[in-house]
Amino acid sequence: MRESSKTDTGLKWHEWNPGLHNGDQALQDVINTLPAAKADDIPWLVRLFENPASLIAFPGAIDLSRHDVLHVLLGRGLRNQDEAFVIGFTMGSSSHICAWQIRSFRWIITHLYPAPYKFSTQDLIAFDLGFGLGRNISTRDVDEFPFEKYSHSRLKDLRHWLGINVNKLHALYRFESLLIAHTHASHRLDTIDKPLPIRRL
Repeated sequence: MRESSKTDTGLKWHEWNPGLHNGDQALQDVINTLPAAKADDIPWLVRLFENPASLIAFPGAIDLSRHDVLHVLLGRGLRNQDEAFVIGFTMGSSSHICAWQIRSFRWIITHLYPAPYKFSTQDLIAFDLGFGLGRNISTRDVDEFPFEKYSHSRLKDLRHWLGINVNKLHALYRFESLLIAHTHASHRLDTIDKPLPIRRL
């Protein structure tokens, strides 16, 4: 699932934040701005549970490039709070996730993962919000969506096809920023609602 952060490639990983006001941009154009890491740079324990090639990976495990696409589509940066939301979203969309797996994963990422990959209690709030969003989109198993075939598609089209509603994301992120206040990730969340259309009488 998570294999794209924590690496310095010109733009600091903690500075990168795509936001949601990029619907007319092509997916690949935004992906090209992401300071990605190599899969081998990720600790083996993280890859054990989050790499789809692992025999004991959790449902929703997604490869590096598709995981990065979800960061873009959800308008999330690369801090742990952002990672938690994206991972939660991916797992939430899975058709095969069970309650015990969710509990197990939450324990593993807060107790076994090494720093800086270990999640805090606040990160789990973001994870739960992302999970809830993933459960409620129209597309199941986003980890299997062939994003690589749509590199030149507009982000607003991809979001529409997956059932990701930007206005709902604005509202959800506003709620998240209230639940998790005073973090860098919360301060960067895109919480601005699209203005309501003016009704002419």
